[in-house]
Amino acid sequence: MNPGEIHLTSFPFGGKVVGAKTRPALLLTGPLGTFPEVLAAYITTVFPLVLLPTDIVLDPRRPDHRGIGLKKRSLLRLHRLVTVHQASLLRYLGKVSAVTQSDVEKKLRLLLKL
Repeated sequence: MNPGEIHLTSFPFGGKVVGAKTRPALLLTGPLGTFPEVLAAYITTVFPLVLLPTDIVLDPRRPDHRGIGLKKRSLLRLHRLVTVHQASLLRYLGKVSAVTQSDVEKKLRLLLKL
């Protein structure tokens, strides 16, 4: 498990109804800690009317996105981060390209004002 990999995981959500849903997520770290957890970012096929500056469109039809393992055009939402126990990573799907990984890093710096 390495940064840049996309895995299916049980992604928690909150609001009026609290729970979890199996979603693809981009790993931002490798396993960390005594009980290994990874930091992951949410991926969805639901597009809002207006994208945030930290959102990244992942389209498996694009040559640089062919290795991501997603079937549909999706949206990486970097503002939706969660720590996930390593055991909650259900299946490896693919990996983002070096270009996309660089874009992720730039947008995380923007998001976190680093």
